[in-house]
Amino acid sequence: MLTVTAPDEVPEVSAGDDLADLLVPLVELADGDIVVVTSKVVSKAEGRLVEGDREEWITAETVRLVARRGPTRIVRNRLGLTMAAAGVDASNVARGAVVLLPVDPDASAARLRTAIAERTGRNVGVVVTDTAGRAWREGQTDIAVGAAGIVVLESFAGRVDEHGNELAVTAPATADEIASAAELAQGKLSGRPFAVVRGRADLVLPPGDDGPGAQALVRPEGADLFGYGAREAVIRAASLIAEDAPPFGAPATAEELTEALHRIGIDVVLVHDHELTCTADRPDAAGIVAMAHGWVVEVGEPGADLRLRPLTP
Repeated sequence: MLTVTAPDEVPEVSAGDDLADLLVPLVELADGDIVVVTSKVVSKAEGRLVEGDREEWITAETVRLVARRGPTRIVRNRLGLTMAAAGVDASNVARGAVVLLPVDPDASAARLRTAIAERTGRNVGVVVTDTAGRAWREGQTDIAVGAAGIVVLESFAGRVDEHGNELAVTAPATADEIASAAELAQGKLSGRPFAVVRGRADLVLPPGDDGPGAQALVRPEGADLFGYGAREAVIRAASLIAEDAPPFGAPATAEELTEALHRIGIDVVLVHDHELTCTADRPDAAGIVAMAHGWVVEVGEPGADLRLRPLTP
């Protein structure tokens, strides 16, 4: 049975507060419990409550713009997370102040895990959460931005279901599932930043093993299919700037690029693993498609066929 408990009576958290000291008197912890704490109170305790313009702080925390719709910016932030406003939060704080995400949420989780063990002798897992939207669904849910001492991702690859079908890519993001379950008990406006999830001791790692952390859930740059928003992808591909290429991912195969060029009416005359030659009647279009597939166009003599090669052969 899975139970989630979110204690009341948590005082306002300020810089320098010890989160373990705040939590331990409120709950009776057991080995195998998973302690969930919002990133906001972690950030407050670590002095990440700052003054200044919210938009300027979003810019400071941003590594790359993914998409923009009106005033809303979806960005990849310094932690590698793709989220609205880089995770900069102006809610439930004094006007003129914002809360930034922890500098290293996995390290924050590990410190809290150690502190709980020192005070209680209990071996628990810790998850640090924040709220994020989903690309294809309305609303938001909590995800793990930091973790220590738990299995953050299970792999079912190679297992067989009850019908004899082998599972190929099923990989439950258990840390995110724990984060969402805890949020149901915590609520957004109830002042309950902690939760204790009990019933999944199988996910808790042995003492001294903090695991890979929530960073293991972040896909590296270029490894997802949606490195840019739809409009931004067009602009970035048309810019033909090499520095804009990484989010498009590793270079496609010559066959994939050939098919893409054919789809927009460009004839490919010669194909090798690391080089294509195509007609030069639409050089701009060829350059855009090549850029989106991790290739570049080399322009020769006027009217000559275009040569395309991968950015990293």
